[in-house]
Amino acid sequence: MRYSKEFKEQAIKLSDEIGIKQACAQLGLVYSTLADWRKTCNREYILKEKKSEDAPLTEREKKLIKENAELREANDILKDAFRFFVNDRK
Repeated sequence: MRYSKEFKEQAIKLSDEIGIKQACAQLGLVYSTLADWRKTCNREYILKEKKSEDAPLTEREKKLIKENAELREANDILKDAFRFFVNDRK
């Protein structure tokens, strides 16, 4: 059976709100059908995001990326220090 794009979109939105199992029961769909629609929808969203990433970054975005990298590095250092002190106490 073929479903319209609008039906699929509404089914995905409903599954976001009440869960896949309940949405399937309410709409009379097989679980795997709705799960496949959700996967396809997620892939399309990811592809759109990748296309938008191809655009040049603003200065603010570059600054935030750099700051994020610095914070990740600091977090890794703190994790290592925490492990060192935990192991030292044993």
